Amino acid sequence: MVPRDAVTERVLAAGAVKVVLVRAPAGFGKTTAMLQLRERLDQAGVATAWLTLDRADNDLPRFLGSLGAAVAGLDRDEAQPLEAPLDAVAALAHEGPPFALFLDDFERVQETAVLGLISEIIDRLPRRGQLVIGSRSLPPLGLGRLRARGQLLEIDAEALRFTLPEAVAFFELAQQRGREALPAGTVARLHGKTEGWVAALWLVSLALERHAGGDFVERFSGSNRAVADYLAEDVLAHQPPEVRDFLLRTSILRHLSAPVCKALLPRVDCARMLERLEAANLFLTPIGEDAGSFRYHSMFADFLRAQLAREHPDELARLHLAASGWYEAQGRPVPAIDHAIDGGDHPHALTLLAQHATAFLEQGRMRLLARWFSAMPPELVRAQPPLQAVAVWAQAFTHGPWEAMALLERSGLAEVAEAGVQAHVNALRPLLLAMMDRPEEAVQAGRASLAALPTASAFADSVLLNAMAHVLSVMGDQHEPQRLLDAARRAGRASAFNRMYTESLEGVLDLKQGRLRQATARLRMAVAATPQAAVSYHHTNGNAWAGVLYAGVVYEANGLEAAERLLNVYLPLARDVGLPDHMIASHRMRARIAFGQGDIDLAFEILAELEYLGHHRQLPRVVASARLERARLLGLQGNGPGAQAELQRADDPAVWPRSEGQHLPAQELDDLLIGRLRWDIQFGDARQAVPRLEQALAEAQRSGRTYRALKLQVLLALAWRRAGNTTAALASFSAVLAAACREGFMRLILDEGAPVAALLQRVQAADDEGGRPADPILAEYVQRLLAAAGGPVVLDDEAAPPAEGDAPSPETLTRKEIRVLQLLAEGYSNSALAEKLFVSDSTVRTHLRNINTKLGSHSRTQAVAIARRLSVIR
Repeated sequence: MVPRDAVTERVLAAGAVKVVLVRAPAGFGKTTAMLQLRERLDQAGVATAWLTLDRADNDLPRFLGSLGAAVAGLDRDEAQPLEAPLDAVAALAHEGPPFALFLDDFERVQETAVLGLISEIIDRLPRRGQLVIGSRSLPPLGLGRLRARGQLLEIDAEALRFTLPEAVAFFELAQQRGREALPAGTVARLHGKTEGWVAALWLVSLALERHAGGDFVERFSGSNRAVADYLAEDVLAHQPPEVRDFLLRTSILRHLSAPVCKALLPRVDCARMLERLEAANLFLTPIGEDAGSFRYHSMFADFLRAQLAREHPDELARLHLAASGWYEAQGRPVPAIDHAIDGGDHPHALTLLAQHATAFLEQGRMRLLARWFSAMPPELVRAQPPLQAVAVWAQAFTHGPWEAMALLERSGLAEVAEAGVQAHVNALRPLLLAMMDRPEEAVQAGRASLAALPTASAFADSVLLNAMAHVLSVMGDQHEPQRLLDAARRAGRASAFNRMYTESLEGVLDLKQGRLRQATARLRMAVAATPQAAVSYHHTNGNAWAGVLYAGVVYEANGLEAAERLLNVYLPLARDVGLPDHMIASHRMRARIAFGQGDIDLAFEILAELEYLGHHRQLPRVVASARLERARLLGLQGNGPGAQAELQRADDPAVWPRSEGQHLPAQELDDLLIGRLRWDIQFGDARQAVPRLEQALAEAQRSGRTYRALKLQVLLALAWRRAGNTTAALASFSAVLAAACREGFMRLILDEGAPVAALLQRVQAADDEGGRPADPILAEYVQRLLAAAGGPVVLDDEAAPPAEGDAPSPETLTRKEIRVLQLLAEGYSNSALAEKLFVSDSTVRTHLRNINTKLGSHSRTQAVAIARRLSVIR
């Protein structure tokens, strides 16, 4: 091994960069450079952990398990050693001694949920934490912002190419291992021809064992993948026949061990052969700490598989089936089915799948099932109606209800007389209609299906009961949903997926009825209902159905960091599946979190994405909800005309008249009525909004919608305050606080912005002035709300401009300071201001000090209020 000192020193000299990206095509020595860097960091007392990724890491629970195992070995704090149950991401975010986490072969990960989780890790890295990524391609991790902030160091192919001195050192090492010495001029020619490509030089060193140096070097040319193929073939051609045959025939395996290799080559001493290959350093890489388990170098494995297909095309099926049979005998159906598919024996794959499909359905392994079915010839799947039904389920929960409904219609399953198949069809129709935002049709289809229960499929029965509980709740039924959920729980005891589904819907009912604590407990159970629940990451396992709902209750309790972590995982999944309420809720929460962090551009970008998705999938309620939320944000920025324009665009006659009387989860606190009332309170006639608020409040209370009633009561308090009736405002607001305190509601109050902060101060001041002993729990709750709202605010009478003669002239403010004031009014944080204005944080602080001096203000809020009264900003 040649020391890559230049690469290592460049990383060590980079200081506190968050991410080091080692990116280059295959064979440029990324892994070797990272290993040397890790060794240097270990010597410097920096804790390190290493994770080599593969295709299986696109499964989120598996990735979390691997990550947890890697991070558990960091042991960053001797006083608090890491243990397996500890949340890996929280451990990485913990301030403490320096550490570096290495993720190699990153290009193998494409799953959006895993990528979102890694983005979350990057965002939460502490000051002395670092992520080192090795990848053939540019990871889709939003690295542009890190690059702009100087927090990303990129090591590319140019930096990884061997210099001539490194090439000389490399061939000197080869000479020490007994290979022929090369003249300096020959090494220089090889270095020039390979352009310092490490893999080519390495393969040349192997090939030179069998060639006269000068002649071979003169004949050799090129520096691309063809070179690797040529040299690998040359190396392969000179292996003993038994070694060559072993390499080719075992190349189909992702992981090599003696037993599975023996299944492919029963007459070979596979354990000894693996030892021989490892001793010869012939493209074999050990896997972790698992003795006797290996993989081929990826570039070499690609070559071997292509060579096997050229030389022995008839052997592929036999080899894959042998591997499939071995895994099947070991009780490992997943690799068994994978190898059957890779070998082209789809009938056998379907036979295996038929044995395990129900178990995979009950476990909720929908993405795995969808991947398999997409690789199968459709006519073979159609020939087995029970498996075709499973394919529709997998399609529904991975690619959305529209594609699933189309598949269901094409399948002809409705005409199949088999009882088990009909059970699936009867459950799928109402479920898919509900997922397509057509609850009226779902109720009609589901009523007939309920009459046929029980059926031959407990899984289908439980899904049907759950789906009907959901749609009847949406239609306003206050009693039947609970009975159906109880029945679903009994029918679905064996299914982790249905346990998740039932607990999720119970949590939705609890939240609707104002029981936040119980809803949180149920939804926490729901996301942990999968077989991989032992992997701990603040309950990020489970289905996206439960994950978005759980993020919602975490957000409501003001757990913004935890909610953001969950959304990084579940928002992409919700977007892929296309459930309207989940899409609306996840994007809305993410936009609100971004807005609260001062990242206004990101907030509006998220809403633009939501609106696009609504148009693309022909979901007008999704489009209208994106516009409603945009109107809310514009209102918080004080932009009344802009908010009004968005409300007018959200007023879709295809959405709101139809949804009157429906209890849609995503619209409980945010529908067109609430949007209009909010605008009237902020910019219109607040007094005229009072009777409409009181009517809506009474209706919500009658229908058991306590969550909605609390929001309406907050708005009623704000309306009285704007109308000048402070007594009525405090009475209404105090009632909300008393009810919300018992359950821990926070965001339904805080999301209304600065006006509620002012009311909170009034409540607190009234208690202090009254001299009456306050409820200590309620007092602490009010204090937490006030702290979350940003601390004490400047009340209206405190924001008055200076007296006549002392009022500053707008001309005393520079153009840049006016721009800063406008951005302050829009809600930008200091860091977001710096990024927006392309200046440093210290420059922003200087601007703020100058503004406060010129306006005679003492806070951001007061500066904005004075500037508005002076008409400096809108």
